[in-house]
Amino acid sequence: MSVPAPASQGAAPPGQPKKAATAAWIGSALEYYDFFIYGSAAALIFPEVFFDESDPATATLLSLATFGVAYAARPVGAFFLGHVGDRMGRKKIMVFTLILMGVSTFLIGCLPTRDQVGTLAPVLLVLCRVLQGISAAGEQASANSMTLEHAPPRKRGFFTSFTLSGTQGGQLLATLVFLPIAALPEDQLLSWGWRVPFWLSVVVAIVGYVIRRKLDETPAFARQAATEGVAKMPLAVLARDHWADVLRVVAGALIASVSTIFTVWALAYATSDSVGMSRTAMLWVGALANVVALAAIPLWATLSDRVGRRPVFLIGAVGSAVTMFLYLWAISTGSYPLTFLTGIVAFGVVYSAANGVWPAFYGEMFSTRVRLSGVAIGTQIGFAVAGFAVTFAAQIAGPDGDDWFTVALFTAALCVPPVIAAFSARETHKVPTEELGERARPEAAQPETVTA
Repeated sequence: MSVPAPASQGAAPPGQPKKAATAAWIGSALEYYDFFIYGSAAALIFPEVFFDESDPATATLLSLATFGVAYAARPVGAFFLGHVGDRMGRKKIMVFTLILMGVSTFLIGCLPTRDQVGTLAPVLLVLCRVLQGISAAGEQASANSMTLEHAPPRKRGFFTSFTLSGTQGGQLLATLVFLPIAALPEDQLLSWGWRVPFWLSVVVAIVGYVIRRKLDETPAFARQAATEGVAKMPLAVLARDHWADVLRVVAGALIASVSTIFTVWALAYATSDSVGMSRTAMLWVGALANVVALAAIPLWATLSDRVGRRPVFLIGAVGSAVTMFLYLWAISTGSYPLTFLTGIVAFGVVYSAANGVWPAFYGEMFSTRVRLSGVAIGTQIGFAVAGFAVTFAAQIAGPDGDDWFTVALFTAALCVPPVIAAFSARETHKVPTEELGERARPEAAQPETVTA
């Protein structure tokens, strides 16, 4: 059974690579500003505001677990939003996810504390965190699909990297906002100061909506809808024709464990009693590393347009496994110069190789009819593991939370599946956009579609 495609889909519009990249960058920066201010608050503030202060170690563990809750919600959001995005287009998902993230983050800033409403406070916190996770599930996949399908064939790596540059920009913005907040007197910080970054999400939602609503749907999606038609059941097509690539993306997405360990666990460890480094200094480590990443990501992505996705991704995965040891060791010494140097190298330079290339690397594994679903589901399952890596790291760090070597070893082990995934994947940087993912599709198989 088929229905006519909308008239607007009768012909593919011209590509808008710069506009798509700008919308992806700014939207992702604003979206992940919301997401990462939660990470900073979970490490520095929420243990005292939402959990039992009489047991600081348990309070910190529970607070970090709420950070992981959003990652558990991500796969659920990925299945739903991926299906809708492959049926109705990338633009609708990009606008929806931004609004949902802005609203849920604003509500976190309005929540009552444990002293005010008891155990209801952390329950409400978890609920808002789940909404954040659902939003993030569709954000990157829709932005990646949008930029990849608007980009010139030989520059897909460069243009899709703007999504991840935006993510790093959002993390940088979140860190810079928290610097003056963290410097407030303790009573002001815990009473009202921590709420301010969350309230700013209203601005996030408004600015993001204005930017993204003016962007056209992608030429590839319009062409697909006008010719073969969009798949009625993208998930069925994905399971039949692209299951191996979904597994590769799941394995590859575990590289995000490096980011969560660096951003959350290392921050909590460095500012703990066992090390005693200042909150402000450690926030500056993250800020400077992200400044470097903003420059490194497009450079690594441009290199992948020339030499291929796999070698650049492998540099990032293997290098991150090694440099995590150096970074956590530097923190254990209490040396600020060493911590700054190794943090910038590990997260700003080395991790950026994998982080900057994966939007193109994963997106090019799938055909247009299932690209958003494939990237969303694969990444969000992998990211769910990465999110709870913080909680597991807190558990294996010993009773005093200072066994950094075991945590580094654990993080390095999580870099092994991405290496295997990269070695087993096809190289796609020279494949024309309209032919991406087609070799994974059996010639005789014809997906159920809604055709023109």
